[in-house]
Amino acid sequence: MPYGRRRFSRSDERAYARSNAVTAIRVPPSLLVRVGVAALADALATEDRRRVEVASQQLLDVFCQLLRVPPLRVEVCGKRPTNHYGELHGLYTPANGKTTRDRVQVWMRTARRLQVVAFKTFLRTLLHELCHHLDYEYLKLDRSFHTEGFYRRESSLVYAALPGTPERPTRSTLAPRDSAVAPRDSAAARLLRFARSVTRSEPSS
Repeated sequence: MPYGRRRFSRSDERAYARSNAVTAIRVPPSLLVRVGVAALADALATEDRRRVEVASQQLLDVFCQLLRVPPLRVEVCGKRPTNHYGELHGLYTPANGKTTRDRVQVWMRTARRLQVVAFKTFLRTLLHELCHHLDYEYLKLDRSFHTEGFYRRESSLVYAALPGTPERPTRSTLAPRDSAVAPRDSAAARLLRFARSVTRSEPSS
């Protein structure tokens, strides 16, 4: 049982249970996904933030079109935000009825050495944030929780992007990389507040 679950409302409990029960997102086969993944790998190799952002946007546009959900906006930022609680890889921010699109932010450089993130790590983070979007728009959940089912759905998206990748996540995969659904007083929630305080100055090259 995740920390803080005892505070859930009944509607949250239902959303949590449903999230845990759905273990895969079946993406219709499309050559466009393969093309998009290859373009993202090429863009990341250039270390050019803007090229990575364009390729990331195009890839998530393809997934959204195939799954028939509203598109979202992708921002690729520079160095990962960090404090003594940890390091943020990605963040999903719903529009919550505003005229803007839901937003995904992904950081492409490590916090300490400023190295470009490994391609598979970056791709999984990007699809992790897409998975939050799909919780709301595809599964129609009221909340998006980091359940075991959520991580299995994330891995199913990775498998659609990179066939041959195991769909079942490893234990290391289950470590949360963002905190969109963290309990209010958890370390992850404090990291989220810290990240949002610094994103005004992002993206950087």
